[in-house]
Amino acid sequence: MSVRGLFVAGTDTGVGKTAVAAALLRALAAQGLRVAGMKPVAAGAEEGPEGLRNADALALAAAANVRVPYEMVNPYCFRPPVSPHLAAAEVEQTIDPGVIRRCFETLGTQADVVVVEGAGGWLSPIGPRATMEDVAASLALPVLLVVGLRLGCLNHALLTARAIEARGLTLSGWVGNHIDPAFERSPENLATLQAWLGREALATVPFLAHAEKEYVFSEGSARAIARALGR
Repeated sequence: MSVRGLFVAGTDTGVGKTAVAAALLRALAAQGLRVAGMKPVAAGAEEGPEGLRNADALALAAAANVRVPYEMVNPYCFRPPVSPHLAAAEVEQTIDPGVIRRCFETLGTQADVVVVEGAGGWLSPIGPRATMEDVAASLALPVLLVVGLRLGCLNHALLTARAIEARGLTLSGWVGNHIDPAFERSPENLATLQAWLGREALATVPFLAHAEKEYVFSEGSARAIARALGR
């Protein structure tokens, strides 16, 4: 079964993957598409009347216009905000990319596009021998890379891009996110990323927008991302 979608990866944890993924969902919905969000693995959740709920997964569900059970959006949810492999081991649970794939395919029967957000960085462990890369590979989606613009981002972005392509996946584009207001030589770093990654950023998120509840892509950025999806 072929499901149209995009995997949103990050150069690290805390680089704004959720803000970008939610903005992407809203932009695609504004184009008249049925969109669903997915956070396959989430560590860091609060207990509510309906069970454990992760804030990132809830943000994606709120930005989507296809309503599905929470467990389809976030099949693996853990309470402690630690590496997923540690959280899963504590409750003696195995994170199975096959289960994630089946949830993704079910979402694809109801949505035109499914936006999937990873957890942490590209090689964040989800088990003794598995990482988020294995989840992305099981879904076989093009990848949108969110680069947290701060000191060290060049190395992190280039290593991640190389790992994505080495796994045989397509890097469809990247978004620069100003997460450090004191980051020096930002324009020069963006130019370096553009040169080494071989393309301009699909969008550059300003620091103030990162702090807001809902970031909105410009019309031009939304069109560029839609093109990257083949829309």
